[in-house]
Amino acid sequence: MTTTKILICDLIGLRHGENGRPDFSEAKAYIEARGGVFHDCPQENTGTLEDGRLHFFYQPNLSTSEELMAAAADGQYDAVIAAATYLPRETLFQLGGVRIGAGTGNMGSVSWGGGSGHGGRAPLMNTPGINSRATAQMAMKALLRVRPDLPVDELHALVAAGNFDTGRQLRDFPTEKLEGKRLAVIGYGNIGREFAKLGRAFGMNVVIHARERHREWIEAEGFDYAPTIITAARGADALSVHIGLGAFDETLHRYANAALIDDDVLHVLNPRAVLINYDRGELVDVPALARALSSGRVAYAAIDADLFKDSTTGALSGPMLPYLALVKEFGSRVELLPHAAADTDHPSRVAGAKQAIDQIFAVIQDKCVHNLKGDLPKGYRNGGPRVPTGIGSVTDEGLADIASKGSAARELARDAATVSEFWIELAAAGAVEDRKTFARKRGRDMVIAANQLMRLLRELGLDAPYDR
Repeated sequence: MTTTKILICDLIGLRHGENGRPDFSEAKAYIEARGGVFHDCPQENTGTLEDGRLHFFYQPNLSTSEELMAAAADGQYDAVIAAATYLPRETLFQLGGVRIGAGTGNMGSVSWGGGSGHGGRAPLMNTPGINSRATAQMAMKALLRVRPDLPVDELHALVAAGNFDTGRQLRDFPTEKLEGKRLAVIGYGNIGREFAKLGRAFGMNVVIHARERHREWIEAEGFDYAPTIITAARGADALSVHIGLGAFDETLHRYANAALIDDDVLHVLNPRAVLINYDRGELVDVPALARALSSGRVAYAAIDADLFKDSTTGALSGPMLPYLALVKEFGSRVELLPHAAADTDHPSRVAGAKQAIDQIFAVIQDKCVHNLKGDLPKGYRNGGPRVPTGIGSVTDEGLADIASKGSAARELARDAATVSEFWIELAAAGAVEDRKTFARKRGRDMVIAANQLMRLLRELGLDAPYDR
C-alpha cells in the first residue's frame, strides 16, 4: 500500500481561535473523519507515515516562489490544495491539485500544464461557486461605496452637531441613484452572474459580455447581451470584470486576457464611471487606467489582487504591484484590496476546503475528477461539476436528483399547473366581464402559486442556464 502526501499551502479557516491563529479545526476534523491524517507541519518534520493513508500537511505560511520551490520542486508532495498562493511552474504534484475558489491562474505547476490545466499529466481542479456570492457581494460593496454618491459622512456630522435644516439645506446635496444606470459585466461565470443579479436588484440596466454560446441564457435571465467588450462598456456607468486570465501563451509569455481592459474599453465608458476588478489584477492595463483616472473618464477604481512581501528582504511582488503608484497619484479615488474579496467569511473558506478535500480523496482513491479545469489526463474519469445549490448551471444529474426526492417535484408540478390552467382559461373567456369575474375567483390562487413556483425554482437552483 502507498502513502500519499498532500500539501495544503493556504488557510483552511479564517476565524481566529483562542491561540490567535486562524482556526483550521473544522477542516482537520473533516480530513480525519474521512480516514485521512492531518499534520500541522511540513512532511520533513514527521516520522514514519502510516501506509495506505492520505496525509495532509498544513503549511499556510508558504508564500514566495522560493518558499514553494524549496517545499515542492522535487515532488515531495503528491497533490496540493491552494487558494491564493501562486504555485511556480517548477513545483511538482504527480496526482493533481485543487484551487479553493474559481479561477486557477495561480496554479502554475507544470504537473497539469499551468493555470489553464492543458497539457499536463495530473488533473487540475477548482471549487467553483463556493465563494461566488461572497465575491459578488464585495464587488457590489465597492460600487456602493461611491454610488449613490450622497456624502453620508458629511451629512452625519452636520446632523449630529444639530447644524442642518432639511427643508432649506437638503437641496444642496443632490445625488444620482443606481436605478436606471448601465452596468457592464464582463464574463458570465458564477461570480459574474451573481454580480449581475445584484445589479438588477438595485434597478440597474445590466449588460453582459460573454461567449456567444451564453447569449441564449443571458437573455433568458433578462439581461442584455453584448457581443464585444466595447459594446458592453459603451455608455456604462460602472464596469466589473469577471472573466479570468485565460490560457497562458508560452510564446508571448502572457495570459490571453492580460490587459483586456485597455484604453479602447475605458474610453467608451460614461464620464465618471466606476471600474471594479475583483478578478485578476492582470486583466486591467494599469497605464490605461491611470490615463482614464486622469481624464475623469473613470472616477473611481476598486482593485482586488495578490500582493506578496518577501519576509526577508521586504521586496513586493504580485499583480497588485503596478497599482500601488495609482494611490500616490489619485488618492482615495483608488481602493486596493489584497485579493481578499473571496475570503470575506470563515464558513466560505471552510466549505471550500472541505470540497477540495473531497475532490482530493476522489481523484486519489477513485481516479474521479470533479470540477476539472483543462484536459482530463489519461487514466482518470470526469465526475462532472460539484457546486452549491443555486450556483452554476442546471444539469441532467441535478434534475434527476430533484425528481428522485419526490416532494419537490410534486410541488413544482402542482404550482406550475395552477399557473398554466389559470392563464389558459382566462384567455379562453370571451367577454371582458367574464374575464374579470374569472380573475376575481381564481386570481389570488394563481398569484400565490406563481410566487411559490418562483421560490422553488430559486431554492432548487433552477433559475439558471442549462448545461448539457
